[in-house]
Amino acid sequence: MKEYKKYYIIPATPDEVYKALTIPTTMELWTGEPAEMSEVPGSEFSMWDGSIVGKNISFEPGSKIVQQWYFGDQPAESIVSIILHPHKQGTSVELVHTNIPDDDFADIAEGWDQTYFAALQDFYS
Repeated sequence: MKEYKKYYIIPATPDEVYKALTIPTTMELWTGEPAEMSEVPGSEFSMWDGSIVGKNISFEPGSKIVQQWYFGDQPAESIVSIILHPHKQGTSVELVHTNIPDDDFADIAEGWDQTYFAALQDFYS
């Protein structure tokens, strides 16, 4: 199991980025795919028409989202923490993704960089 940690700059306020990550209709605008999301801890979510699925753990409006991402039957939960920090260029997003299966690590890291956050950056550019 591996961990991925990285910072991304998004040219929008932390509140705007938070809403883009938690409001289904806004998520669909920047992903271009169906999304299901609720800010209720314990609720399940789905993005990119089911390519990413998991369970919401906790929310701090405008500043933090913690989710469990599903990777089938693995012994440890794969946890994603997205922490939003104000930045002079908008928002610095601190991403920490723990317990990524070794076989999936390269695809997950590439997905964060080239799909997930690239799409969010393009949405606000």
